[in-house]
Amino acid sequence: MRCHSSFSLNLAAILLAALGFLSSSAHAESAASQAKPVASATSSLSDTQVEERLHLLSAELRCLVCQNESLASSRAPLAEDLRREVREQIRSGKSNPQIVSYLTDRYGDFVTYRPPWSGKTLLLWLGPLLLLILAVGMFIKGVLKKKPKDIPAIEPDADELARLRQEFK
Repeated sequence: MRCHSSFSLNLAAILLAALGFLSSSAHAESAASQAKPVASATSSLSDTQVEERLHLLSAELRCLVCQNESLASSRAPLAEDLRREVREQIRSGKSNPQIVSYLTDRYGDFVTYRPPWSGKTLLLWLGPLLLLILAVGMFIKGVLKKKPKDIPAIEPDADELARLRQEFK
């Protein structure tokens, strides 16, 4: 019984981790879809538009110093330098994919929260799905392995049975 409950807890933890990863991926994609279209000319962008694009773009970029913070929320000096660099590239008329490409060429895929599909990131993308399949497989195996316990037959005591019959007449 104790082993069965720890198995259930492990399964629940694995499922929660997989769901958390899937929801964070969906949130990142939602934020990317809300990005505004890139302006073609530098002069047409106001400072407000530049700052909006910078905010949306830097929310998807990782701070290289504070690795659990986005570039938008980090207060590290390097993050401020990167925001300045991104701001200059936005003003020069580069698109968001061009800016991200520049940063990944310079700092690697680590700089983005959504790394590209490649051989190096394959486990990162498919890991939660593999864990989910493994958890479901282990659950099914555990359910199928569990057999109902044999209950030993109890021979009724003839004297006791006769006494009970007399009592309930």
